[in-house]
Amino acid sequence: MGKVIAVSNQKGGVGKTTTCINLAASLAILGKDVLLIDFDPQGNATSGLGLVPKECQRSIYQALIGNVTIKEQLYPTVIKRLKLVPANIDLTGAEVELVDSSSREVRLRNSVNEIKSEFDYIFIDCPPSLGLLTVNSLVASDSILIPLQCEYYAMEGMSQLLVTINLIRENFNPEMVIEGILPTMFDVRNNISRQVIEEVKMHLQEYVFNTIIPRNVRLCEAPSFGKPVFLYDRTSKGTISYLQLAKELIQKNQAGG
Repeated sequence: MGKVIAVSNQKGGVGKTTTCINLAASLAILGKDVLLIDFDPQGNATSGLGLVPKECQRSIYQALIGNVTIKEQLYPTVIKRLKLVPANIDLTGAEVELVDSSSREVRLRNSVNEIKSEFDYIFIDCPPSLGLLTVNSLVASDSILIPLQCEYYAMEGMSQLLVTINLIRENFNPEMVIEGILPTMFDVRNNISRQVIEEVKMHLQEYVFNTIIPRNVRLCEAPSFGKPVFLYDRTSKGTISYLQLAKELIQKNQAGG
């Protein structure tokens, strides 16, 4: 069975979607079968892999509300072993439509379970909030990966996210673990970047990835071309960092971490 990893942080602008796209692409390049589920109505992971969200006739919304199976929503991407389930603005209606459903928190899990055995890794790009969509993502996942921006307000909201994780464990998904905390947007010239990493290691050392994602122009530019950074500039620091993260994740899971 594949491993389902939610990439989540209720704070926006922390590199969540960038991590989803480039970690998923790096694992696929390394020979893994990977699925990326865009679960954010903004559809940034969808456009970052070359699709136009509003033109996608199939999306995660249809699978979530029960019209079709998730397998029917798969799209190929520019990387052979990476598949995508896109999202678009239709997804904003899902929270309203599901609010009275008795099984509203497990809709995504039920869909993901249909295809879990077909992939080595399934990533869920969560919206920057702690609403019903994010709850669905966490209930469906084996673990959560938390991108943490190396800037002043980085720790803001982390405690609330950890509370939410514990609530999900207690009520819906007792087996979910923290896959890791990923420092992103690290600027070697900035003392704040180093201070953030020191602080998070002081409190959550066992969860922090060794890999640190730098602030990198190529990472910012690649989405506008609808490509993972590896296909945009394979020699960039961003490319090298996400390949290193993919290798670290593989080693961690092979070791049973």
